[in-house]
Amino acid sequence: MGIQVEQVSKRFGDFQALHPVSLEVKSGSLVALLGPSGSGKSTLLRVIAGLEQPDTGRIYLSAQDATHKTVQDRNVGFVFQHYALFKHLTVRRNIAFALELQKWPKERIKHRVNTLLELVQLTGFGDRYPAQLSGGQRQRVALARALAIEPQVLLLDEPFGALDAKVRKDLRDWLRRLHNEVHVTTVFVTHDQEEAMEIADDIVVMNHGRVEQVGSPAEVYENPATPFVMSFVGAVNVLSPDPTWKALHHDVPSHGEVFLRPHDIEIFATPQSGSLGATVNHIIHLGWTLRVELTLDNGHPLTAHINREQYHQLDLQPGQAVYLQAKQVRSFEPSTSYGRVA
Repeated sequence: MGIQVEQVSKRFGDFQALHPVSLEVKSGSLVALLGPSGSGKSTLLRVIAGLEQPDTGRIYLSAQDATHKTVQDRNVGFVFQHYALFKHLTVRRNIAFALELQKWPKERIKHRVNTLLELVQLTGFGDRYPAQLSGGQRQRVALARALAIEPQVLLLDEPFGALDAKVRKDLRDWLRRLHNEVHVTTVFVTHDQEEAMEIADDIVVMNHGRVEQVGSPAEVYENPATPFVMSFVGAVNVLSPDPTWKALHHDVPSHGEVFLRPHDIEIFATPQSGSLGATVNHIIHLGWTLRVELTLDNGHPLTAHINREQYHQLDLQPGQAVYLQAKQVRSFEPSTSYGRVA
């Protein structure tokens, strides 16, 4: 089932949560709504689900107008951040709850629940209660319950936000594999760039109730459409207008901010033609990658990312004088939201 959002807006009192937003989600795809708090991503998800009514615009599910349909009539599965499981019901009864309300035959319910327990890798946990499960297991039960009704659309509102980093990583991998098996059209909300980049087929970047860009993870990262996307998706150094930056790269403009990814900074132990001098302040080991905090000779702070091989070749130490060049910089013309690569 494809999803089409057509000029949807939503206001809460004096707060404009969504400006007119249009969006198309292809059938069977896995799409992330990515943005900071207050960007409108959860509101948009709730409008698609039917939990909120839009002030203007239309929602189409499988090309059918669903704007005024109830949640039940939309055949949508919804998973919240905090599981919302029934504490007094077993895992099996939690998953079966909606099916019992729909008066499915008992044998069909049993078969469906067993299938889902296997799908979410919780076979043997059916008679346990939510309090007897880990956070990751509870979230998998919540996903199984959402899938029980065989929804055409699965909506996830920051599903891993309440979990620790290791569990989040494991569940991200699991969700991607699960989607490859069930192929249900899935939209999930997150503020975590890495999560969106790792899981989604396409990313919808939102800011202040507007869609800034829609594209694949590679497109959004490598060709950001606006300064906001450039600064929100992936680490970046933002340099204020200064002729000094010409030394970093020959095509740096003389006006406007300059955006420089940490991995695009080259560090040298000796002066290079047109390089900028800097001092190493701090070195942070992140496994194979190291983050190097620097201060340029003009006093501007800068962050670079290098690998361990480069680190050992340079023999970097705090307080060391080094020299920098940029492989690529990006700027944005004042008259347009789209950037250019230098």
